[in-house]
Order: sequence, then structure tokens, then C-alpha cells
Amino acid sequence: MSTESIPVPHASPTTSKSKAQAPEVLTGSGAILRSLEHLGIKDVFGLPGGAIMPFYDELMSSTTIRHILVRHEQGAGHAAEGYASSSGRIGVCIATSGPGATNLVTAIADAHMDSVPLLAITGQVFSTSMGTDAFQEVDIVGITMPVTKHSFLVTRPEDVPATIAAAYLIATTGRPGPVLVDVTKDAQQNSAPFIWPPKVDLPGYHPVTKAHGKQIQAAAHLLAEAKRPVFYVGGGVIRSGASAELLALAEATGAPVVTTLMARGAFPDSHKQHLGMPGMHGTVPAVLAIQESDLLISLGARFDDRVTGKASEFAPGAKVVHVDIDPAEISKIRVADVPIVGDAKDVIADLTLAYAEAIKKHKPDITEWWTRLEYLLNEFPLGFEEPEDGLLSPQGVIQRIGELTGPEGVYAAGVGQHQMWAAQFIKYERPNAFLNSGGAGTMGYGVPAAMGAKVAQPDRTVWAIDGDGCFQMTNQELATCAINKIPIKVAIINNSSLGMVRQWQTLFYDGRHAFTDLNTGADTVMIPDFVKLAEAYGCLAIRVTKKEEVDAAIMLANETNDRPVVIDFIVSRDAMVWPMVPQGVGNSSVQYARDNAPKWEEE
Repeated sequence: MSTESIPVPHASPTTSKSKAQAPEVLTGSGAILRSLEHLGIKDVFGLPGGAIMPFYDELMSSTTIRHILVRHEQGAGHAAEGYASSSGRIGVCIATSGPGATNLVTAIADAHMDSVPLLAITGQVFSTSMGTDAFQEVDIVGITMPVTKHSFLVTRPEDVPATIAAAYLIATTGRPGPVLVDVTKDAQQNSAPFIWPPKVDLPGYHPVTKAHGKQIQAAAHLLAEAKRPVFYVGGGVIRSGASAELLALAEATGAPVVTTLMARGAFPDSHKQHLGMPGMHGTVPAVLAIQESDLLISLGARFDDRVTGKASEFAPGAKVVHVDIDPAEISKIRVADVPIVGDAKDVIADLTLAYAEAIKKHKPDITEWWTRLEYLLNEFPLGFEEPEDGLLSPQGVIQRIGELTGPEGVYAAGVGQHQMWAAQFIKYERPNAFLNSGGAGTMGYGVPAAMGAKVAQPDRTVWAIDGDGCFQMTNQELATCAINKIPIKVAIINNSSLGMVRQWQTLFYDGRHAFTDLNTGADTVMIPDFVKLAEAYGCLAIRVTKKEEVDAAIMLANETNDRPVVIDFIVSRDAMVWPMVPQGVGNSSVQYARDNAPKWEEE
């Protein structure tokens, strides 16, 4: 179906106007609020300032929209991301002009990289002042154009409803992503009739969701004939809500499945066909299965460099079926033998049917393939060694958080070693359970994303798994959580350093640990003391230094729902993320452990 004329959500009967009545006259600010109400928005995250103040004055009157006042605009953006990624609904963040808007840019770029549906609303200086370097004037439309699906500038109040409706449509259809709407202060203050569009007309914007039948048939025949097929599953499967369809296809074919960092939970970890996560810190079975495959069926994945390693050596003997809703991704990194543009949910369902027809003519046999894969699974299981310095094992701590919380929890990770360990050692059985910054790799993502997820999913236990470096970038949102009664749990995996950078320095820079010590953990003066800091923010704060204390602390956190909980786990700084494929080499060079440490090659 074309999206050039797609109906948009409409107001409830209590706010709708009959055809006989004249349109209601509203200020531009009132029109923004009414538009959000028409779209069914229930929660927004923001921070007021001069250029957005007229809208905030209107927002006070809303009885249906909850505004959560953050302590930093970046927190608003990441909270909106966490809200969207955990629920599948659009996330909304609001900021003023100038630095307020630029503080959103990191989160907007993050949402762009990870295909998160996001609506960012910013105030702008008076239209008559634009271009004069007015106070807090920044061309946020120009700044964000490369990292949004689209950015709008609104200078007239009558344009507000159609623009907000278009922004919602663009953000939530096709490949999801962020859209920014910048509204001048005079457009917010002036008035015009409020006319909500019955449909949105966007000439030229028509994402393809239904794939070409001949391409589906070609893919099905390749799958039926393959001896060593692998389903390479990316975040697009989660964004499209295609997990049930994926499970049906995988079980129909019997082929192995690997799930990328952004797709963790798209296919159950407990399923016998799941090989784990591929890529730089993927499991050995997942990495080598792709390398040795003769057919790679890529579903909603974009062949990211952290998955492919040296692209010219990625899956060298495989034919490629590439399914993606974004035609720009098809053959961008690896030329597809069968390119399929379409929504993963529809394509996978069609492929399952086509495969059932294809195997009537050719009976597949992948018995020898599974013999090889089962050898890899038995020979190279994920695991870790207890540290020799007497401190906690970070992998063990994260594993216990997952085991004691269970698959119904939500886990938001910062970026670095703890992110990889959270991807490896927590078992994900459902989509939208693991939230992280994949493409942008944004430190500071974890705490505000967990906050947003808890707002969207109040009945779920939500953990932020953070490093001591990430935590210090956005921990001010603990105040937001405490005041707004958003009881997230925060696990600080405190190795007193920028752990992933330190790991690379150990392996590739002869152990020269340049500027990566943070002085937050063992044998330091603890600046800051995370327990005191968390208590100052109104949280329950715990420090854990012994293995026998880990379970009790996690269980206490899970039982505490009247305030946020912060646990400072003092872990070994020498722990490393394994397996590992060094940057610039092929995935066949995957290293299982520290022995025979890898060499780093430039592209």
C-alpha cells in the first residue's frame, strides 16, 4: 500500500469536531498539543526554555499527556528511544532552541543509526529573528538533516497539524527513524484554525512493504537447495514485529539462526537452532557458521562492519539473499544475489509459504551442516574465568542479573565491555527486551533509556547495565526517576576505567593504558563515591565487593519498587570481552580467548 495518502490517527470523540462546526481556533502551541493528543501520545520527555515556553504553557493544561522533566536534553532523547524500543510506540522528546536542541542531536543520531521511531519537537527563535544570530539561535533543521528521516521548520500556526501528522507518519512507517519538528516562537504564539488532516499526502514517500513475488520464489529455491544455510537476523526483524514469523520460518527450514546485537531476542536464545550473536564479540559458532555458509539469508540486517569484519572476507563462499525495507541498504556492503525490498514481517511470511512449495521439488538435506555446527557449539561455549585479583567477575554479575530477573525483564545497556557482556550472558527470549546503542555506540545511553522503558512498560522490571564511564555521563536522570517515581534498577559494572578502550590498549598498544583510569573503584579514593551519589539522588544504594553478596543485592533491587536502586559492583579491570575479531581482519580470525592474542590490521 502506498504511503503517499495514509490515514493518520484521529482524535477521540470528545475532541473531534463535527462537519457542521467551524474549526477550532488555537495558538500554534495549542495545535502542537492537540496534534499530540490526536496521535495518542501519552508520555513525553523534555526540558523547557525560552523558545519552547509557549508550548510548555499549553502543556500544563493537558489531562492525557504526562510530561517528564529531565535534567539534560540528551536524557530526554535517550528516554524517548528507550520508550520506543521497549514498546514499539513512537518516543517523543522536547527541547528549546540553541543548546537545548543541540543537546538532542546525539540521541537523534543514535535513533537514526538504530532505526528508532522518534519525534523531536524543538522551539526556535522568532521567524523575524532567524538569520540574525539571535540569542540561542541555531539552525537545528540543518544540523539534524543528515541524522533524521526528515526535519521540518514551522513558521506559521496553520501548518502545525499537518506537519506533526506528517512527522509521525514518516517516523513510524517504512524504516523507522527520528523526525524533527522545529517551531518558531511566533508560530507557537499566533493563532489559526486547527484542521487535522484526514490523510497525509507525501508525494515521493512510499516505502515498499510487499516484496516482489519472483524474488521471494528465487530466495525460496536457494534455501531449498542450500547445504549450509544461515539466517542472519538484524534489528529490522524486531522493528517490524516479525519474531513469530521468523520462528515459523526457522522451524520450517531447520536452518541455524544468528541474531545481531540489535536483534537479540528476535529469536529465542533457548531455541536449539540459535547459534548466538555474530560479529566482533560474537560466539564462535555464529561467526564461523556465517564464514562457512553457502547461503546467507539476511533479514533486516545491514552488514555492519562490526558484524562483517573485513568485508571482502565475509562469508566468502555464500550466496546472499538480502531482505530490507530500506532499498539503500541492499548491496551497500555485500552484493546481493537475491535482493528483496520489503517489510520483514511480510517478506518472512511469504518466504515461508514459498519454501513449502519449493521443497516439493527439491528435498533439502542439511544434516552434515548441523554435525559441524553442533561440534562448534560443544567445542566453543560461551564462558568466563574468575579473575585472579579477588574482585568480582563482571560477566558473572551480569549473568546473575539476567537469571534472577528473568526473560520478562528489560535490560538497557550503556556502551563498552558491559554492553557486550549483557549481549552475551543474559538470555533473551523475546523481542524488545535488550536495549542498547548499536550503530552510534553512545556512552550515557543506559540510564535514560531504562527510564524511558520503565515509563513505557511500568509492569516490567527494568535494569540499566552501565559502566562507571557511561554512568557518569547521564546519571543526573536518577533525580528524574526518583522525583517521578520511576523505579529503575542500575547495575554499575565498576572496573574503575574505560574498559573497552583499556582492553584495546592492552591488546594493541602494548599495555599502554593512556587516559583510561577513572578512579572510581578498588584501591582508589572513589571519585565519585557512587553509593553516596545515588543516595543524594534519593535512590537505594548498595556496594557489592564479594561474590557471595551478589545475589542478595540483585534480589533486593528487584524487590524494591518505591525508588530507583543503584548497585555499585566492584569488578576486575583486567576482565576482557571474548571471543573477539580484531578490527580490520576477517571473521575467520576470531579468537576464543586471550591465548594467542589477535593482531590488529588496518583496513
